[in-house]
Amino acid sequence: MTDTKPGFWSRKRLFGASIGMALFFMLVGIIFWGGFNTAMEATNTMEFCITCHEMEENVYQEYQGTIHDANRSGVRATCSDCHVPKSWGHKMIRKIQASKEVWHKMLGSIDTPEKFDGKRLHLAKNVWHSMKSTDSRECRNCHDFDTMDPAKQKPRARKQHMNAMRQGMTCIDCHKGIAHKKVHDQLEDEELEQMTQPDPSLIREVPQRWLDFEKQEAEREQAEKVAAKAKREQRAAEKKLAAEQAAAKAAEAAATQATTASTENTEKAATPDASGISWDVAPSREVGLFYPGQSSMEWTLVGKYHGGARPFKAGDRCFDCHDKETQAMGEKIVTGAKEDLEPNLIPGKRGSIPLTVQALYDEQYLYMHFQWPDTEHAPAPFVEGGKMDPENPTKLAIMLSSDEINEDENPAIKYTRQAGCWGTCHHDARDMPTHPDAESLSASAHAQTLDFSQGVTKYISESRTKIEEKGRRGKKLGGWDKLKDGEALKAEMDAGHVMDLLRFKSGKGETEDGHILEQRVMTGGQGFEATAALANGTWTLEIKRKLVSTQPGDLSLTKDKLYNIGFAVHDDYSDARYHHVSLGYKLGFDNDEAEINAVAK
Repeated sequence: MTDTKPGFWSRKRLFGASIGMALFFMLVGIIFWGGFNTAMEATNTMEFCITCHEMEENVYQEYQGTIHDANRSGVRATCSDCHVPKSWGHKMIRKIQASKEVWHKMLGSIDTPEKFDGKRLHLAKNVWHSMKSTDSRECRNCHDFDTMDPAKQKPRARKQHMNAMRQGMTCIDCHKGIAHKKVHDQLEDEELEQMTQPDPSLIREVPQRWLDFEKQEAEREQAEKVAAKAKREQRAAEKKLAAEQAAAKAAEAAATQATTASTENTEKAATPDASGISWDVAPSREVGLFYPGQSSMEWTLVGKYHGGARPFKAGDRCFDCHDKETQAMGEKIVTGAKEDLEPNLIPGKRGSIPLTVQALYDEQYLYMHFQWPDTEHAPAPFVEGGKMDPENPTKLAIMLSSDEINEDENPAIKYTRQAGCWGTCHHDARDMPTHPDAESLSASAHAQTLDFSQGVTKYISESRTKIEEKGRRGKKLGGWDKLKDGEALKAEMDAGHVMDLLRFKSGKGETEDGHILEQRVMTGGQGFEATAALANGTWTLEIKRKLVSTQPGDLSLTKDKLYNIGFAVHDDYSDARYHHVSLGYKLGFDNDEAEINAVAK
């Protein structure tokens, strides 16, 4: 009898099919899946992405040389790393969406650089919205708050990353244009603000290493303050002891009529400079002055120009983010790397100046001591002879204002608590982008009130009825023509809403004491004394100014308050905005919370 029992491969069943058939389809599936996945991954390569000339001739060219293309660690992020999800489900959705791009490729919608640029903002917005909706998922494949080392970040980056975690912000809110041509500056500020609104659902718990670092930084800063104070107290004690010893020796010498010998042996408490003041007991702070170009007060408030606009509006000081990076900022602006900030380059001009500042006081006077390095002459190509102010190799200006809060819990003078004297620099001042032409100035109703002989000079917000700070719908930034009436200006002056301005001019050793309200006025103050010298390539300047003044526009200083102070140096015969300026700092008296701390003389 013939055995008709089916064989093993055909007899056994797996999901209703024979083992042989099931294995056959599994093998076919594996081959198909392998081929499909291989083809899918091939579409994720840089080589595939730039086979399309629309990509190769535009975004790829911009990508080359950026931090994602080449960096010190050698890690490269290619197109797919940023634009294609890693997980299978999200990847398939993205590939389906890409079919729309293939369709537009066939239509020729962006097949020339001109067409591409015409749609660039629209295309970028699509990417930004996508990244916002996914909490910048592809960015976080490489960048993660938990693994970031706050100690290796610049203060500005560290602070903004901390804000992002606590407020619910995501990478793309701040990092638009990091790998491709910047186009977010074409957005209206309302749209940019809406696009970058914090999302409460994205608020994260701050990693412990960040909290530990924040605590260590606070402890380090406090320890430095304590050590500096102890050192000053030690020096003061040594000075007092030396003075007492000197007095005793002098008395002994007088008694024995050995004045000459006594004078030769008299010990000095410290080495005084030409003015006779001993500066070794005064705290010393190095302030970084940087070349600002055309970065006006309004510029800092517009998000498409200034990435720090949001934190500034939230209350951050310029000092908080930029104190330790003024050198890098100035270098970018003076060399033209920040194209929108300096149209008139001066070859060879330095980007920053380290200014050493010390302050002392007594019952009547504030004394300040400045030192900064001189520089080789870099002729300005747009000025005949290359020197804007041939009579003055250098000038130093000091601007002071109140740090008080008014009844509305706002600064007595707008922006001074955060930006210091930056609040006087407007987008429509002379040599700035929206400066009115001579015809507009002469035809202005304010031509009889304001001195337009040099154009629009510095002014503060309190002198205007309105200042355009957003530039929406094509409006020009600034408020030169929105002047308050005489009565209102007098009320602001009487309330002390002015910036006190002191300036030293090296040419003839002249001093100017004025103020800024509706315009810059270089006279009218009580005046101050100044001595200066240039030796061994270093300028040294000392000033002596009365603490209290009754002159309009002068700021009287008391020892129980903080004040805003800023500095500017017009080096190398420069004038107008072609100077180096500081951020806003706090001036105090025996107050360790102040960045410029004046101590008893």
